[in-house]
Amino acid sequence: MDTPSTSFAPLVPGMLGMVLVGSSVSVSHALVDAPLFTPQAVRYAAATAILLLLARLAGTRPVRPRGREWLWLAGLAVTGLVLFNVAVVRGVAHAEPAVIAVAVASVPVVLGVLGPLLERRAPSRQVLLAAPVVVAGAVLVEGTGRTDAAGVAWAALALGCEAAFTLLAVPVLGRHTPWGVSVHASWLGAVLFAVLGVTREGPTAAGELTRAQWAAVGYLALLVTAVAFVLWYSTVRTVGAGRAGLLTGIAPLAAAAAGTATGTGVPGPSVWLGIAVVIGGLAGGLRASRAHRAGDSVDAAPRTAPSPTPARSR
Repeated sequence: MDTPSTSFAPLVPGMLGMVLVGSSVSVSHALVDAPLFTPQAVRYAAATAILLLLARLAGTRPVRPRGREWLWLAGLAVTGLVLFNVAVVRGVAHAEPAVIAVAVASVPVVLGVLGPLLERRAPSRQVLLAAPVVVAGAVLVEGTGRTDAAGVAWAALALGCEAAFTLLAVPVLGRHTPWGVSVHASWLGAVLFAVLGVTREGPTAAGELTRAQWAAVGYLALLVTAVAFVLWYSTVRTVGAGRAGLLTGIAPLAAAAAGTATGTGVPGPSVWLGIAVVIGGLAGGLRASRAHRAGDSVDAAPRTAPSPTPARSR
């Protein structure tokens, strides 16, 4: 089994994916007053069709899951897609959006520890040291807020689901590739959201969406789901979940940039400081260590196993 790459080039797809995720901040605001489940069902159904088309153009064909792979992929869809969105929406009823955002921004620490363990490797000391720095920078960018006990619980669930989106893909990325994992996660998510939409919102809920909301769904389906999923899983497969996890710190930066571009105001001093801290953490955690450059990496030891806050929507 190949060891995770330590060069910079494989990080670029994941970086672009996180920029697209961060861009969903402004777009997702259009769906605040829309039904919760039905637009997501449409989004993931559209994303599945787009992914199948793009995969065919790329000369690849997703394979059928078998055995335990169904459990990994279904778990990914249930936690990383459905429960994540529910936790975010329910969480902001008990906590300020920044609380949920800060919880989700803590995912580099979780991925830095659990990702390598799933890949049958020792966690990287370099990544573990950099992850809290990235998280601290993200907290400065996102801000903090008030919450109650229920809000803390929803925030913790959102964090767990955010981590599950990456961790549950690790065991199946080897056989299914980023294309296959993205396709199966999307269609399973579409089915789950459709069932919830029909039973809880009614079969005519899609007719309540405005043109702006349909446009938001289209943007999320194409760029934040179909494109971003493949980009993200490509980097996870190449560099490992722990190292890729640091890139999630880019999403708050992209969100701040998108907010400025859409006229929500120029970021304040704390946001600029947070951006600098995130960049510093990324630079420290993603640079190749001396061991990597010498070709004797401890962080990349051989593996024995296969490989919206209303603000952000996956």
